[in-house]
Amino acid sequence: MVRKVHILLLLLSSSFLFGQESNYKIACIAFYNVDNLFDTEDDPAIKDEEYTPEGSRAWSEERYQEKLSNMAYAISQIGTDLSPTGASIIGLSEIENRKVLEDLTSQPLLADRNYKIIHQDSPDFRGIDVALLYKEEHFSLDTFKFVTLPNYNSDGTLRKTREILYVEGSLDKDKMYLLVNHWPSRRGGQAKTAPYRNKGAEICRAVVDSLTQIDINAKVFVMGDLNDDPNSKSVKSYLRAKYKKEDVNPGDIFNPMQDFYRRGIGSNAYRDAWSLFDQILFTSGVVEKKQAGYFHYKTVIYNKKFLIQRSGQYKGYPFRTFGGMEYQGGYSDHFPVFVYLAKKV
Repeated sequence: MVRKVHILLLLLSSSFLFGQESNYKIACIAFYNVDNLFDTEDDPAIKDEEYTPEGSRAWSEERYQEKLSNMAYAISQIGTDLSPTGASIIGLSEIENRKVLEDLTSQPLLADRNYKIIHQDSPDFRGIDVALLYKEEHFSLDTFKFVTLPNYNSDGTLRKTREILYVEGSLDKDKMYLLVNHWPSRRGGQAKTAPYRNKGAEICRAVVDSLTQIDINAKVFVMGDLNDDPNSKSVKSYLRAKYKKEDVNPGDIFNPMQDFYRRGIGSNAYRDAWSLFDQILFTSGVVEKKQAGYFHYKTVIYNKKFLIQRSGQYKGYPFRTFGGMEYQGGYSDHFPVFVYLAKKV
C-alpha cells in the first residue's frame, strides 16, 4: 500500500497545490459497511436465524461464499489508483463474528495482503459488530479497546448496540488514533433515535479532546456508519465537525464529506433519496500539511460501476446482497469510503 510516487502538480486536487514536483508516499485508510456479513450457522446467543439455510433468506453456503468473494473483490480494489496494494487500514461494520473476518481475509484476492484483525463480539442483539483490518507491515499496533455506547431504553435497561472501537498505533512510524463506529440506526424514527447517535458523537468528541489536550497535533480519525448525514446534529453539534479547511483550528475536527453531501453524492440510498452515513473525519493534525508525517490528500466515495445496481427497482443504488428479501447477489447497500494520505519524503 505505502509506496513512493512521483506526483505532478496536475494530479493534485485544488486543496493541495504543492507548488512543484515532489516525491510523496501515499497511504489509504478506508471504511466499509459490508451489509450483514453472516456465516450460515445459527448462533443461539444472537438473532441471526434469517441468515441460515433454513431461515427466511435461505442463506446457503453457496450464497455465503459468493458474498465473501464479492466483498474480497471490492476491498481489493479500494485505493489501488494510488496505492496498488490497497488500503493499509480498513474499518468495517455489520460483521457477525471473527470467523467471517478470517474467511474474508483468507479469500484469494486478499490472502497475500496478510490483514490482521481487531474484533470482539458486541452486545448488539443481531450480533453485528465493528472491526478493523490492518497490514502489520504498514501499521504498527500499540493498543486497542472497545468502548461501550451507554444508551438506555425507556424502561431504564441498557440498549444493546455496537461498541466504538478505539485503536492506537503508527502508520509508517506516524502516530495515529482511530475510532471505528456504527451508531444506532434510525429504526423507530429519526428524531426519536437521534439521542442515541448524539451519545456516540459525544464519546468520540471526548476521546478526541483528551488526545488533543496532550498533543494539539494528534492525528485522530473518526470513521464509520454514523446513521446520520454530515449536516445532522450529532455530527455538527456534538462531534463539532468543521466543513471548511480554512475554519479548522488546532484541535478541531474536519469533515471532508460535507462537500459530497452538498452536491447530492451519497454512500447509501433509501426510497430514491441519497444519504451519506459513511464518513471519515479527522483532526487538524491531519489537515495541516506543514506538520510532519502524513496529511490529508483526497477523500473518495468509492462508487465504481461494478458496485452499482444496473437494472430493476434499485437501479442506480449500491448493488446489494438482497433487495428486500430477494437475493441480488451483489456487494453491499453501502459504498466504501476512503481517504488518501500523503507524506513528503
